[in-house]
Amino acid sequence: MAKTAIITGASQGIGACIAKRLAKDGFNIAVNYYPSESDKAKAEAVAEDCRAFGVEAETFSADVSKYADCEEMTKAIKERFSTIDVLVNNAGITKDGLLARMSEDQYDMVIAVNQKSVFNMTKHAGTIMMKQRSGRIVNMSSVAGVHGNPGQFNYSASKAAVIGMTMSSAKELGSRNVTVNAVAPGFIQTPMTDALTEEQKKAILNQVAMRRYGQVDEIAGVVSFLVSDDASYITGQTIEISGGLSM
Repeated sequence: MAKTAIITGASQGIGACIAKRLAKDGFNIAVNYYPSESDKAKAEAVAEDCRAFGVEAETFSADVSKYADCEEMTKAIKERFSTIDVLVNNAGITKDGLLARMSEDQYDMVIAVNQKSVFNMTKHAGTIMMKQRSGRIVNMSSVAGVHGNPGQFNYSASKAAVIGMTMSSAKELGSRNVTVNAVAPGFIQTPMTDALTEEQKKAILNQVAMRRYGQVDEIAGVVSFLVSDDASYITGQTIEISGGLSM
């Protein structure tokens, strides 16, 4: 029987790429998306791309910052696919601004989506994995959570917390054959980086030893490894994928 992977925030970007890579690896895919019509259409397209690899894929609407939404979605995925073998906590947002100008709402919203969602999904999916005595969890952190970043007090806090949560849950779940790891991407080529000026791009890339942006499929490739049998004895680790970024 094929194994099942949940990817949160998988309607676009890195999450969509991870979903398609794990489908290529043979996993059935649960594509989570934020409840909106635009995200629903994008998620359906991702699921269709996943099915092209010969696996089953379904979309699941949930605001992962909300505990009850995560509980309901996890139950629905378990009923649909029978097992939950992989969880990729990818959902995330930014609300950047200097600390002196950052509102409480900007702080709270980023913490809820980026940090509390990891608690919500790890709590519900991790409980199923413990009962199965097998599972793989990969949390999406960031180099901002490792080094900090000006203008991202809230984002850096949330991503640093994810690293701590990764280490703690790895120690709690390890005896049940559940591994928990994190990846910390650096500057990845996205529509956001494409919109930067040449001067801004040069300034960023001067901080990167490899002098280029990372690609979303390079993030997906590391996630693919971490959920594979080859990574069965790796847990509690954070892998920085930054091309040798110096901050």
